[in-house]
Amino acid sequence: MRTASYVIFWAIATAVVVALITLPISLQAHLIAGTIVVGAMILLKFLRPYGVWRLIALGLGTAMVLRYVYWRTTSTLPPVNQLEDFIPGLILYLAELYNIGMLFLSLFVVAMPLPRRKTPPPLPAEAPAVDVFVPTYNEEPELLATTLSAALAMDYPTGRLTVYLLDDGGTDEKCNADNFVAASAARERRTALQTLCEGLGVTYLTRERNVSAKAGNLNNGLANSGGELIVVFDADHAPARSFLTETIGYFAQDPKLFLVQTPHFFINPDPLERNLKTFKAMPSENEMFYGIIQRGLDKWNASFFCGSAAVLRRTALQTTSGFSGRSITEDAETAITLHATGWNSIYVDKPLIAGLQPATFTSFIGQRSRWAQGMMQILIYHRPMLKRGLSWPQRLCYSSSALFWLFPFVRLTFLVAPLCYLFFGLEIFTASGAEFIAYVFSYMAVNLMMQNYLYGRYRWPWISELYEFIQSVYLLPAVISVLLNPGKPTFRVTAKSEELGTRRVSELGLPFFIIFAVLALGVVATYWRTIAQPYNADTTLVVGLWNILNLLMAGCALGVVSERPEGRGARRFPVKRRGEISIGGLTAPIVTENVSVDGVAIRVLSKGFDKLAVGSKGEISFETSIAMPSGGLPVRIARLASDQKGLVLGCQYEPSEPLHSRIIADLAFSDARIWSDFQKARRQNMGVVYGTFRFLRLAVFQTSRGLSYLFGLYRFSRSTKPRSAAE
Repeated sequence: MRTASYVIFWAIATAVVVALITLPISLQAHLIAGTIVVGAMILLKFLRPYGVWRLIALGLGTAMVLRYVYWRTTSTLPPVNQLEDFIPGLILYLAELYNIGMLFLSLFVVAMPLPRRKTPPPLPAEAPAVDVFVPTYNEEPELLATTLSAALAMDYPTGRLTVYLLDDGGTDEKCNADNFVAASAARERRTALQTLCEGLGVTYLTRERNVSAKAGNLNNGLANSGGELIVVFDADHAPARSFLTETIGYFAQDPKLFLVQTPHFFINPDPLERNLKTFKAMPSENEMFYGIIQRGLDKWNASFFCGSAAVLRRTALQTTSGFSGRSITEDAETAITLHATGWNSIYVDKPLIAGLQPATFTSFIGQRSRWAQGMMQILIYHRPMLKRGLSWPQRLCYSSSALFWLFPFVRLTFLVAPLCYLFFGLEIFTASGAEFIAYVFSYMAVNLMMQNYLYGRYRWPWISELYEFIQSVYLLPAVISVLLNPGKPTFRVTAKSEELGTRRVSELGLPFFIIFAVLALGVVATYWRTIAQPYNADTTLVVGLWNILNLLMAGCALGVVSERPEGRGARRFPVKRRGEISIGGLTAPIVTENVSVDGVAIRVLSKGFDKLAVGSKGEISFETSIAMPSGGLPVRIARLASDQKGLVLGCQYEPSEPLHSRIIADLAFSDARIWSDFQKARRQNMGVVYGTFRFLRLAVFQTSRGLSYLFGLYRFSRSTKPRSAAE
């Protein structure tokens, strides 16, 4: 009886919604309805932002979006017999449907995500044996020393933890290559890393041939180890001491659990954050995924392996012959395969590792191209919506994650669409200026409000669109290449530990300056059409506003590809640790101010050090812990400063043995709470209105900065050309 009542209720509710969506009303009435909906969503956001009221607000927004879809479908498509208008009009319409479809998938995934898991279950009485895999290909030994040292320092029962360095840059195949120079470099690398591992107490592993890239490397680790649980850290992902105590206990609760994934936290800005100077104020791009989307996926048992900062069960991997290597995103492919065979996953939303993300725009695009191509391969090879073994929620979740990477088609369609009218007079969107304002503007306002409901603290308005725009130019050919030939892409390692020492325009920046110039011509065309065709002025002005929005986005992109210098000194976090410094025959107590993997700022707590000079060398030591052997760390004074509280020394490390790497890792990565505090300070909801004004201000400034970089560097190159004898 109750089931019948539910069916009747939802049938009536559906009929009411359909009636409201299709109800023919005037433009004025539609504008009033849109204003009421936006107002109600704003009111609910302030008064009742959670629980059922959140769903009501999202439901109101969904009704307005569906009304827009109905109007767009029934009233705006060009006539089929006018192919020059109909074909681009249909492409634009399909792009909008894709956006709306992704919005609805997002609603399903993150409308009510799981709350954060705050208290981890304790370790079992007999702690399972854990093997830590750190795969490497071409990373520097210094970087690897830090990651391996941090892994060794993790809190875990003695004798139950083994750390492996999986070296794919020193394989037999590489060491015996026909290219003598490359073979010699591979042999030197193998020897250096073997020495490093021996000094740290880490097991070094390599293999005969470089087959199946990272997946093959990890599977070689599986074949040469025996721990019950496998932990994977990228070469530049150093864990906190608490990583294992925060994750391992979950495996004792669920024998079918194959994965505990934690977020990737980065201590350096990506190219957008660095060049726009938003790193310390704005949530990072990955926080939207790790802060909200993964928790939404976790609700549906669809949180997936992200390649690092994760724990996996060996017996689960053995059921599928190890890590999957058919696609170049072995992590997500491994997860979908295991989910389809009945295994479960868990997401722990605590930053427990600190890593490095690409510093240059070129490396950033290379990384995202690999992600896009890999997810397209999963879409083609695994067909998530049809994959047997997945639940329907899991199918929707994996489809959402894979289909997202089709955004380059949509972004570039929205970029070109207004130019079709402004340059060529094509009417690909048959609506008057008044209709456009009434429907499109209300749809955009509701869409922005819904995005703010879903991601407000994790993504500021228009920033996702900017990230997608700057990637689309290069990801479009990458995605097309996979759709044409799914087996073509090969795994490429993302560059680690890059630094920029000078101002420059990225080598990939030229297309954005060309796009900006074309869109600027669109502004000229808007003015010309308004004067030449006053009877279409309303439509021209509306389309011109669309083009100006694109121009602002392109102008902001100019700032992204105009790269600022950034050294490792920017990768510092406040760490308070008491210790002692010995230098120039003097000894004094110290306390650290901030720490990075390259150096430390210390405050000297006694007098008599005023005569120190930059370049002086000494040794610092700190209070020891169970995980950290005692000893001193050699340093060189790089900076002297003083304030009312006393002398502050900026010191650079000068490590010469493995113990020094252990001390550096303990200083920089032992306490995960520092990273959580940093994230919380950035997670502020800007609101749609203020966020929009902030973006407009940012776009104007970055446009001028990007153009100044271009012309400034052009003048510099002209002035430094060697003169001919005739001159």
